[in-house]
Amino acid sequence: MHVNAAAGTLSLIHQYPNPSSNQPIPALHCNPFPFKSSNFNFSVRASKVVSVSDREKSNGMDDQVEQLESDGGATGPPVAAAEEPCIEIGPEFKQSGVTAEDWRNALSKVVPAVVVIRTTSCRTFDTELAGSASATGFVVDKKRGIILTNRHVVKPGPVVAEAMFQNREEIPVYPMYRDPVHDFGFFRYNPGLIQFLSYEEIPLAPEAACVGLEIRVVGNDSGEKVSISAGTLARLDRDAPYYKRDGYNDFNTFYIQAASGTRGGSSGSPVIDSQGRAVALNAGSNLSSSSAFFLPLERVVRALKFLQKGRDCYADGWGAVHIPRGTLQVTLLHKGFDETRRLGLRIETEQMVRQASRLGETGMLVVDSAVPGGPAHQRLEPGDVLVRVNGDVITQFLEMETLLDEGVDQKIELRIERGGKPFTVDLTVQDLHAITPDSFLEVSGAVIHPLSYQQARNFRFHCGLVYVAEPGYLNRAKVPRHAIIKTFGGEEISRLEDLISVLSKLTRGAQVPLEYISYKDRHRTKFALVTMDRHEWYGPPLIYTRNDSTGLWTGKPALPPESPLLSSSTISVEQGLENNRVPAGAGEASLTEHMCHNFNQDSTDVVTTMKSSFEVVSELQNSRDNSNVGATKNQVEEDSSDDSIVTANCSLDDPKEEKLEAATGSENACSGYDECSAAIATNASIAERVLEPTLVMLEVHVPPSCMLDGVQSQHSSGTGVIVYHSRDMGLVAVDKATVVISASDVMLSFAAFPIEIPGEVVFLHPVHNYALVAYNTSALGAGGASAVRAAKLLPEPPLCRGDAVYLVGLKSLQATSRKSTVTNAHAALNIGPADVPRYRATNLEVIELDADFGSTFSGVLSDEHGRVQAIWGRFSTQQKGSSGKQHSVRGIPIHAISHVLDKIISGANGPNLLINGVKRQMPLIRILEVELYPRLLSKARSFGLSDNWVQALMKKDPVRRQVLRVKGCLAGSKAENVLKQGDMILAINKEPITCFGDIQDACHVLDQCDESDGKLKMTIFRKGCEIELLVGTDVRDGNGTTRVINWCGCIVQDPHPAVRALGFLPEEGHGVYVARWFYGSPANRYGLYSPQWIVEINGIPTPDLDAFLEVTKEIDDGEFVRVKTVHLTGKPRVLTLKQDLHYWPMWEVRRNPNTAMWQYKTIKASDRGIP
Repeated sequence: MHVNAAAGTLSLIHQYPNPSSNQPIPALHCNPFPFKSSNFNFSVRASKVVSVSDREKSNGMDDQVEQLESDGGATGPPVAAAEEPCIEIGPEFKQSGVTAEDWRNALSKVVPAVVVIRTTSCRTFDTELAGSASATGFVVDKKRGIILTNRHVVKPGPVVAEAMFQNREEIPVYPMYRDPVHDFGFFRYNPGLIQFLSYEEIPLAPEAACVGLEIRVVGNDSGEKVSISAGTLARLDRDAPYYKRDGYNDFNTFYIQAASGTRGGSSGSPVIDSQGRAVALNAGSNLSSSSAFFLPLERVVRALKFLQKGRDCYADGWGAVHIPRGTLQVTLLHKGFDETRRLGLRIETEQMVRQASRLGETGMLVVDSAVPGGPAHQRLEPGDVLVRVNGDVITQFLEMETLLDEGVDQKIELRIERGGKPFTVDLTVQDLHAITPDSFLEVSGAVIHPLSYQQARNFRFHCGLVYVAEPGYLNRAKVPRHAIIKTFGGEEISRLEDLISVLSKLTRGAQVPLEYISYKDRHRTKFALVTMDRHEWYGPPLIYTRNDSTGLWTGKPALPPESPLLSSSTISVEQGLENNRVPAGAGEASLTEHMCHNFNQDSTDVVTTMKSSFEVVSELQNSRDNSNVGATKNQVEEDSSDDSIVTANCSLDDPKEEKLEAATGSENACSGYDECSAAIATNASIAERVLEPTLVMLEVHVPPSCMLDGVQSQHSSGTGVIVYHSRDMGLVAVDKATVVISASDVMLSFAAFPIEIPGEVVFLHPVHNYALVAYNTSALGAGGASAVRAAKLLPEPPLCRGDAVYLVGLKSLQATSRKSTVTNAHAALNIGPADVPRYRATNLEVIELDADFGSTFSGVLSDEHGRVQAIWGRFSTQQKGSSGKQHSVRGIPIHAISHVLDKIISGANGPNLLINGVKRQMPLIRILEVELYPRLLSKARSFGLSDNWVQALMKKDPVRRQVLRVKGCLAGSKAENVLKQGDMILAINKEPITCFGDIQDACHVLDQCDESDGKLKMTIFRKGCEIELLVGTDVRDGNGTTRVINWCGCIVQDPHPAVRALGFLPEEGHGVYVARWFYGSPANRYGLYSPQWIVEINGIPTPDLDAFLEVTKEIDDGEFVRVKTVHLTGKPRVLTLKQDLHYWPMWEVRRNPNTAMWQYKTIKASDRGIP
């Protein structure tokens, strides 16, 4: 089953064995996500099929037959219903003298003890996803405060829950027991907290269940209200329902079936008789047949007695109570005698069993499967018929389970028949709790724990293997959910402790081979290369352990304090090289193993040794003499000018910066690798051969903890071009569809040399569609530094319509080119806003070609000599009605990049940023924060523009024949209250303005003037009048968003430019912008979703992140908070949420310019205990 974690519910669809069958496929669902309603009432009615949400429809699932009855909404906030609590009793239903009055009396006792349970599963764990849900429970022990509900409600992992009684008293409840196999569990609460309600516990009467019994199911129906559904018990021996292939399923028990349709939210509802006794526990349903499935209560009663006895042993509160549970790790089915005969059961055995069994027995227990590595593995086989256990004839699940629970760690004798042949098998009963995980490792957002019995049974793997419940940032290496880790860093991983041991030896930035298998392709081992976080995107790894005394999972550091992974991330390049040297004897084969990595394969290649990002540099140095690394590469003869193509010969052994020398003539120059020249196709163009050493493939990953600025995808890739290469620094220019935000991990692969090194985003243009990524040239080694070079940039003259250009880029890290013709050199870009605000290029003229390689191909445009005239980049767009992102490709004139590049190289008057250990001043960009669009002069004349201005603008630019018009001002900009929508910009400083470049030039002139006030003297045309205005400009850096705060599971940041481009900010101030939220968090539970602003906390304004931080850090754990928000539409809203600092501590990740690293800081956390 594939789970889409974006929003909605799970779709459970049954796939019949015969694909050609005309039988209808029942639609089934499980809703483990947000709660829908806070109001409820009681009514008697029959439930019908519920609709399947968008999230259900988006996932193709199979093998799904039944539905779990917990309920949750898709993504929206809780919706309050208007009904008041009441009881409505429907028409009289008579059976065996039972009257409506009898039911009224029974329900009047039962209803007050039924509670709505709202659960928040804080982490994905075992069979359950993180999320918020609603369900039902009922009080079974008023004195001790015990509530019975389903296992899939109590959850096997961390959970926070509240129970709401009929009179709307809401109290916290804490998990105390969840059965490892059967679908029941218990919450506890403090009975003293219920002050205004009179209620009684509901007695359990499993013996009262019988076929034909009229029942009522009292439960929270679909989160909307608590309903009372009528039904009749039809079967007591139904097979346990099968819910999903990779999730929770009950087994080794009968279920009770009734013709009473129940729906999501009624999980844990009591199934009561006319005397007000619970005869079963509601668990699931089949929506196509309106059949409900109830769990028998015999094992529930046993567990409850253990809990009651355990509570009485503790005078001061609850302690952990052990409930013995035994297992053989075998799944049994109850087969009729007709089926057992076909399996080979002898007739004399059947006769004996019928005589020894209870009256009316119709079948026997048959082995369905045994979990590998369990007590029954290779001892019992599918089809074995169970005859006796310890000498007694056993035909019922309950009898078998009683023997196992009472015989933990003891041997039992099983008498079976296999194909008509009798066998005796002695097995040791295993403690079921010992193979039920009670701890997990959280590292880089991933949740990893021992494989549970439930999933081992589903996947047919050994219990206890290291299981990836949630991949987190491991998804960067394409490690999927449900993966079983086999080796890590060359060491075998059979226990969670083995994985932690390897992690404790790693350093930041280390690349570690990981071997895993998946149940979907269990016979093939897969490989991935896991890169340890260079930046502190997450807090240190933690081990969470379940504490049944408190109901909490308590976290503690997973690694020892001296672990290199916990050290500061500000390690210099030289230290990294020194700490990760390869032995001097490393040969060419070892070198190749480290270096070869194909970006375009679906799964990452095998890497046989652990390595850091800098290790390959040492390998190159140590093996250079022995491997005779050397190559020739033809360089193109340029014109005789001094500004021809430049190369940089960089050596790690020479501390001096090498002089950039021009390549002259057509002689062959050594470029460091003897296979490069062989890779050049004989029919390659000159431009392609010249540009190949300058092209780079970028792989970009955004950590889930820093999905800022509306970014949608965690992964992107594209082609960049080296625009600067020296001993100290290399710079790659790439489009912003590839590098969207600065909070990214970037890996660079070079076309000229087989090596992969990390890069850092050092500049994001606030308007134009390009970014600059820096790399450490020393990490290339001597061979790589000589093979790689910067491209020759040709900003002038600009391209014109009809010019011939070469489109050169990379496919599978091989240079590809084609000759094209410019069809439009001044196409005005017009990209509409996305549904969720994210970066879009504005105020930019782009280049269009007659032919290209499609919307996924990026690269450069050059002349025939390989001089770069434009970047061929992707632009992120979103079509109407589409939830995903699309791309279009256009050319970005190189002069837009060379202007900024010159400032970086020469030293700008801007903020300092550490690049490769050297502090550099980065440029500030003066921009007019106004979105403009061109209007043809013919149209402008119709709006009243005078002939004089039409003629002046035509004279200035006879090609474009246009005037710029204001589409909108960015909220908070200096131009916001000066320019109006529809204004036509005619001139700046009396000079006519016809294109975006004219405005950029005017802003540049302001920067050149020392006494400038930062304002442009504009002549505009507004409503038939010419007006002279002073319009302020804004100065922005190229850092992008550099700070993010996680509070209550939502990511908040300063409003980014795409949000401000909507032209609206809250009146209360800019506020803090909610960019993302996490499933299983308080934000998820209480509906603090994106996109919206938080403008007040407990009535205190939060105009910016600092003010927000000051307010929220004073709020204690478990305290309710009043939050005022404003949606993008301008609609205000007030909600309350309960802060949870135990599972969701408040933290901050920000970029430190002094270290050029992103650093994690915990602001406030709690290790609370529950009284």
